[in-house]
Amino acid sequence: MEDTSPKLTAPPWAPIEWSIMRAAREIRRSFDEVFKEFDLNLSGVALMALIVEHGPLSQTKLGASLQMGRASAGALVDDLEKRGLVQRQEDPSDKRVWLVALTNEGKALATEIDQRHRKVRECYPNVSNEKDRSSITRVLDLITDNLQREREKNSNQ
Repeated sequence: MEDTSPKLTAPPWAPIEWSIMRAAREIRRSFDEVFKEFDLNLSGVALMALIVEHGPLSQTKLGASLQMGRASAGALVDDLEKRGLVQRQEDPSDKRVWLVALTNEGKALATEIDQRHRKVRECYPNVSNEKDRSSITRVLDLITDNLQREREKNSNQ
């Protein structure tokens, strides 16, 4: 059955923000379905993905990448560590720093999640090629970075 729900299309209610929020909400719902079986939320999956992509990272770097404070990042790492998905290890270049790495179980789960994530991405019509996704990602990152800078600037005044 075709969705006949009304959408905002007339100015001033049809800006890019509305489309981004609608898409984000649907993406989040799709991801929640994928992750539900693993008892993970998007933050946990994103943390694991960061480690897959960049290797072991400090809790501080993980928190900054996930836009969460130290306490929230620590609680997330603690939870994933209790579940046997990540482990803390000394940073060989700085003994004061602990790096967070995936365990073998975490690596296996990350691979399975990636495979399921790919199925979600197959639902993105007309943006399924890497060039389009990269362009959209660059624009969204630019919007996000600019809004964060502006918010920080205003909160410091």
